[in-house]
Amino acid sequence: MDLITGSFHVALPMGDPSCVGEARRHAALLSMECGFNDVQAGRLALLVTELGGNLVRHARQGRLLLSVRPSQKEVEVLAIDSGPGIADLELCMGDGFSTGGTPGTGLGAVRRLASGFDMHSTVPEGTIISVRVHAKPQATRLHAIHVGAVSLAASGERICGDAWAFAVDGEQATAIVADGLGHGPQAAEAAREAVATFLEDPTATPSDTLRRIHGRLRRTCGAAVAVLHANAAAGTITTVGAGNVVGRVISGVSDRSVLTADGTAGRAIRTPVETTTPWPPHAVVILSSDGIATRWSSSCVTAALGRTPSVVAALVARDQRRGYDDATVAVLQRRN
Repeated sequence: MDLITGSFHVALPMGDPSCVGEARRHAALLSMECGFNDVQAGRLALLVTELGGNLVRHARQGRLLLSVRPSQKEVEVLAIDSGPGIADLELCMGDGFSTGGTPGTGLGAVRRLASGFDMHSTVPEGTIISVRVHAKPQATRLHAIHVGAVSLAASGERICGDAWAFAVDGEQATAIVADGLGHGPQAAEAAREAVATFLEDPTATPSDTLRRIHGRLRRTCGAAVAVLHANAAAGTITTVGAGNVVGRVISGVSDRSVLTADGTAGRAIRTPVETTTPWPPHAVVILSSDGIATRWSSSCVTAALGRTPSVVAALVARDQRRGYDDATVAVLQRRN
């Protein structure tokens, strides 16, 4: 079983070339946290430089999102913009295609340097690029479920009051998204406590997990929580929750909402009642906190169903984030 957790994404606007240097400095701190050697840290710095330079020169509202996953010894970099988009992805990936005179040779170099790479672009909406750098080669694990998440602090906050985690084992996975009440350190403490409780026994039923979280959060400000169990073999997801963390199951032909009950874990919740929902083969499962709009068209996701969960999560966060609250999007995808 793989337990996957991560820090919230630090969002760095790429308004001018000096912003790229700031992003490199933050990436250096994450490199140290992951124990990268000089070669690995250098690769990450080049990736940040290339992606950041692209955003400064070519994009509207470009920003880099950086996050660390200590358990995987991995740093994730997301390059996000709101246009103009790339009309010919195959051409831009070729060697010799200049993306702005930065030290690399464009996105082809980015793909070679990264341990993991994916991108999605539409005209004129914009582009999302996901790259990951590992401290060491990752063992091949043939899980049937892929996962990814994006978590962002509310505007003006230095810490995110949301938290997330996954446990993936073959054809089954469990997930949690917790949204601490309010903002700032107290909200973050409640969300982290919820995730820590989940990770103590990630194979427990969602309802049992929620009950344990409710008891553990009584000494905190409380949190909205959703817990999910996904079974790729059976094609089902089972969910339970309290508060305004909601779910969607989206495919090219269907869009189904998964709602949670009223309440706040740690304060007052109803008796947990699990809901089982079909999970079509090509559908993604999305859990989101209330920093994401509750009503939005699934068309933005259906265009990216073939992309990795991190790209799908970033796409939802880019287009549906409210801005005044912490925002988290967690995505599960079946391997087809």
